[in-house]
Amino acid sequence: MNIDQTIKAKLLARCFLYVEQRMETSKEAMKYAQDSANMEEKNSAGDKYETGRAMAQIERDKAARQLDEALKLRTILYQINPVSNSSKITSGTLVITEASRFYLAISIGNIIIEGLDYIVLAPTSPIGKTLLNLKKGDQFTFNKRVHSIIEVL
Repeated sequence: MNIDQTIKAKLLARCFLYVEQRMETSKEAMKYAQDSANMEEKNSAGDKYETGRAMAQIERDKAARQLDEALKLRTILYQINPVSNSSKITSGTLVITEASRFYLAISIGNIIIEGLDYIVLAPTSPIGKTLLNLKKGDQFTFNKRVHSIIEVL
């Protein structure tokens, strides 16, 4: 594995870590909401009981939706091959410009790998859509600035 593939593998691993943390947080929130609903059942009576259970159910449903979103992100990540290279920008591509480094996977934002900043974004994001199918030597505008693509890895 060359250096570029190593960086891409580390970026992908960081994306997986991000998703796993989101999944864990969602699971904990669901458990907390369920425990809260169970406590309402034991401690309350009448309308207060119904309101408390309904609120706990709303929180549980919210956490379940967040877990579902994290699972979808994980599925997207499983489709990325960190050792593949293409001349055109696709999901899983590392894009180097004169000012920035972009990695197309999921929307995380800025992360640091080996002391360098990377902007991790989804191909469906506005900048991701702009980058898709561009290649080395192409230009695009981001933050009101024209960027030249130096490398597509």
